[in-house]
Amino acid sequence: MKYLIASDIHGSAYWCRKMLEKFQESKAEKLILLGDILYHGPRNDLPRDYAPKQVIEMLNPLRNRIYAVRGNCEAEVDQMVLAFPVMADYALLSLNGHTIYATHGHLFNEETLPPLSSGEALLHGHTHLLRAERLERDGLPFLCLNPGSVSLPKGGNPNSYAILEGDLYQVFDFDGNLLAEIGLEA
Repeated sequence: MKYLIASDIHGSAYWCRKMLEKFQESKAEKLILLGDILYHGPRNDLPRDYAPKQVIEMLNPLRNRIYAVRGNCEAEVDQMVLAFPVMADYALLSLNGHTIYATHGHLFNEETLPPLSSGEALLHGHTHLLRAERLERDGLPFLCLNPGSVSLPKGGNPNSYAILEGDLYQVFDFDGNLLAEIGLEA
């Protein structure tokens, strides 16, 4: 199965639209959203075409194709307007035979690991920095995956999203350039 993975839309109708165009073009079956969907947050500038109501209108029709976790900018009011669950701090996913701990990154990340087993993947957003690498902490090898940010990239990164298909995790910019990739096989 193919998944498009995105994080940190932050209410940008422009970037949400571009993300959904890539979702359609990729023919991915599911969309995994790693939080900070509607609100830009007090530490961020307003993203391009900030229009949370438009983002709601674009995402709600896809409710049966979205897996989402709560970001540090999500609140109960967001759940009132979104037709898919967004309040879980994490999701433990079994995708293409791989165990992936999906979270936003403000609670669990490579510095504060969730309960991972050897070789499993930690998938998070929050930093707005793309990542695809093998790490080890306290003798535990794991994969650290971050699609970057759809609307507010940081650290000189471009706006980005990821595709997971089979054993391959790839991060792309919106011009189709491959930015990072890693195989999930052990």
